Formats: sequence, structure tokens, C-alpha cells
Amino acid sequence: MQNKVLSLVGLAMKAGKVVSGEFSTEKAVKEGKAALVIVAEDASDNTKKLFNDKCDFYQVPVYVYGDKEIIGHAIGKELRASLAIVDAGFAKSIERELQKGN
Repeated sequence: MQNKVLSLVGLAMKAGKVVSGEFSTEKAVKEGKAALVIVAEDASDNTKKLFNDKCDFYQVPVYVYGDKEIIGHAIGKELRASLAIVDAGFAKSIERELQKGN
């Protein structure tokens, strides 16, 4: 299950449909560009709260998934605490896989 989510995130990254890092992710949510937000399980409580509150307000689905290293690796970067998928198609596919795990 985990590999499927991460490979979809990687594909979205290659297609240029991912923004990562706290500032960029928050900006995408506020601008209404984010279709899905993923926050690392080992992100700080403040970061998790920030994205839960922001995504709740802007009605963007948010999932706590993986850790910073796994998320960063999936998009070919260093540690990442958060990322946003800015494409509805990718977001739908990734969300479907995330829900299978719950």
C-alpha cells in the first residue's frame, strides 16, 4: 500500500503537480491550488495542527502519512514535513490509495 501512494506522489512530482515544504504547501492551500495535503507522521505537533486547521478551513483533504524521510525520498528531495498535490486527478488517485490503508 505504502509503495503505491509514494509512487503516485513521485509521478505527480515528475509531472510538476507537487509543492513541498511548509511555506509552499500552506501557500498552495490558501490560494486554492492544493487538491490534497500530506503531512509526515513525525512532523511537529504545531505543523500538524497548522495543516489540519488550514485544510479544514479551505476544505482540502489532509492525511498524516509516512515520515519526513519517506516523503522527501518519494519526491527526490531531502526531508519534507509536508507536501500538497495541485492536480485533482493525482489527488483523487492518491487519496483512494490512502483510504485503502485506513
